[in-house]
Amino acid sequence: MAKIVITQVRGTIDRPFDQKRTLVALGLGKLHSKVEVEATPQILGMVKKVNHLVAVK
Repeated sequence: MAKIVITQVRGTIDRPFDQKRTLVALGLGKLHSKVEVEATPQILGMVKKVNHLVAVK
């Protein structure tokens, strides 16, 4: 599968609990942290849920 790089570009203050946990499940936690993962349907679904908090390449 293809690899994607996910970067957290916005903070989690005043965000719902499920969005915070989704970022942790993706391997993010701090602002400007990056993670490279495979583009599986599960990962893409998580990215879609928090797309306003992350940037994807």
